Amino acid sequence: MKIGILGAGHMGTAIIRGLTNRYQSNDIFVKGHHVNDTLKSLQQELGFQILTNNDFSGLDVLFVTTPASATLTSLKDTQIDEQTLLISAAQGITPEQIKTIFPKNSVVCIVPNIPVAVNAGCIAMTKASAATPEDQQTANQILKNLGTVIAVPADNVGIVGTVAGCGPAFVDIFMSALADAAVQNGLDRQTATKVAASMVYGSGKLALQTGTAPDALKDQVTSPGGSTIKGVVGLDEKGFRAAINYAVNQANGTN
Repeated sequence: MKIGILGAGHMGTAIIRGLTNRYQSNDIFVKGHHVNDTLKSLQQELGFQILTNNDFSGLDVLFVTTPASATLTSLKDTQIDEQTLLISAAQGITPEQIKTIFPKNSVVCIVPNIPVAVNAGCIAMTKASAATPEDQQTANQILKNLGTVIAVPADNVGIVGTVAGCGPAFVDIFMSALADAAVQNGLDRQTATKVAASMVYGSGKLALQTGTAPDALKDQVTSPGGSTIKGVVGLDEKGFRAAINYAVNQANGTN
């Protein structure tokens, strides 16, 4: 399968990394805003092919990761085959808008997050009439190589994108705070960070694989009168849950 990526910013780079982990590097074609040293260095590391123009003919799939404000302009100058599946990660651009430029192509819109770079992303995929059922299935199979795919109505993609896209920054702050506390209690920084990151990874994997609600998982490790429940009460006393709720609503523009 030949896959193109239009745009090599932070999200584009994350998608490129994830794809080159699963597909042959010489089947990945990238067109950045400029062929600069950063893109050349990434190409040397990962082995994909750099395109110097917007001719994506002969590709099976084209990921669009340019900023929303530049997406439609970029696409107007792009050449693709009629059977090429378009997967757009440009927020604020609807499948219907892209279809005005490529009326014969299937279009799927997604909101991925940065962990797609290590094939552990959370990817919201909109259910839309702009793609045939077969092409939606193809998109799902490709995206599964980048992480967990969650199909949602267009009205819900915003909040999924907020939690999945902004959430890593919130978790990074949480891990940093955990590591700081561990260092305060005598652990070296490298080990403290590794412990925090490993704990977050394992907790998320357990929730996904078991389908158990987070509160139920919490109850499994909060023994009566134990250290964990004392810590949970401490979080509540300092407004941890309220702070997370406030942060999500701020990021989603609902505060």
